[in-house]
Amino acid sequence: MMLSILEGKILLFSFKENEVNPDTAFEITQKFVEEYLGKSYEAVFVVHDNTAHVHSHIVFNSVSFVDGKKYRYEKGDWAKYIQPITNRLCQEYGLSIIDVDDEKKERQHESYKEWSEYREGNFVWSDMIKRDLDACILQAKDYEEFLELLSEKGYQIKQGKHLAIKPQGMTRFRRCKSLGDMYCEEAIRDRIVKEDIAFYKSKQDIPKVSIVKCRVKRYRRAGLSGLQKKHYAKLYRVGKLKKRPYSQVWKYREDIRKMHKLQEQYLFLARHNIHSAEELVGTIASLTDKKKETSAEKSRIYKARERSMELFTAADEMENLKPAEQSYRLGDIFFEDEHRKWVALEQELQAQGYSLEEVQALRRHYKEEYSEVCAREKVVCRELNTGKAILNSMIPDSISDGRKTEYNREIIRDRKEQPVR
Repeated sequence: MMLSILEGKILLFSFKENEVNPDTAFEITQKFVEEYLGKSYEAVFVVHDNTAHVHSHIVFNSVSFVDGKKYRYEKGDWAKYIQPITNRLCQEYGLSIIDVDDEKKERQHESYKEWSEYREGNFVWSDMIKRDLDACILQAKDYEEFLELLSEKGYQIKQGKHLAIKPQGMTRFRRCKSLGDMYCEEAIRDRIVKEDIAFYKSKQDIPKVSIVKCRVKRYRRAGLSGLQKKHYAKLYRVGKLKKRPYSQVWKYREDIRKMHKLQEQYLFLARHNIHSAEELVGTIASLTDKKKETSAEKSRIYKARERSMELFTAADEMENLKPAEQSYRLGDIFFEDEHRKWVALEQELQAQGYSLEEVQALRRHYKEEYSEVCAREKVVCRELNTGKAILNSMIPDSISDGRKTEYNREIIRDRKEQPVR
């Protein structure tokens, strides 16, 4: 079965009841994904053993990450490509397979049988008889009253080894048990005792409200013919058609960028309560020190993490061996070699005073701490760049780069010497 969900596709594989265990089903599914999808499509698969039939789900991206082409399922691909691969993989593991040709013939025979019944009208009689039997079972208090109600509806009744009835217009008697297990004489007697109006109300399912999406197919407007193009060109030349004006947004893009920059600088001055050039220079010096502190702290965390890299490598290997170790603990000796590796790695961690959970917690601690310091460093760098931009805008263009520092000092000295008004 295949179901399209946005840009993904789903494949469902179901195995025969009590024929395969989840591990074997996982291996077969993995081999199918590698062979059918190859290295072009990203896929995730899982095995479910919560039902009588072990089954697996495959979800894969329908857009190839190699060439960007979309997966396309054509009619008949299941019989040509998908089922032959699954049959071959199941044969390798000694499992039952589905014969594509036999299934086609069976579907053809079923289709003919359904068409023949439709032509003869058998299914119409069966549905009508079932409805009448259900109604009489629901109304009757005992089996004799059930027969009386059938007679009132115009049915002829024949009681022998099997209960048989014939509605008006039908040429032959019909055995009730041929309608299903629920309509043999024993089942009818049992249903008369158990079923009533309250029983059917409890069986009714309350319909769930759901939102249904409707996709509207959009059609492209047909292109103009040569004659139509000439006619439109003539209308344009005589002024009947006016050309649409282009957008003028590009004219104001630079002004908008400058406005955002000025707003950012204004907010910077307000945040740090800066009222003079001296305070601006002091704030820049303070931000420079903060940047050095965060860089040193980031370097410290990085070095500490590097010193624990051997522990992290051992923990990664144990994570890879974890499924095999769990299978070995459940009694599967096939994974004995993996168990030995697991024990050796566990002893290696214990020799350094750590367990697997503690190493994983240590890694998370370093990661969170490093991320926090990087975020603080990013904020400090942004603030420092904004302050330097404001300071540079206060220096005239005629001052060369080599004299900017001296000019800054002169500005500060001059500002101090000015009297306060």
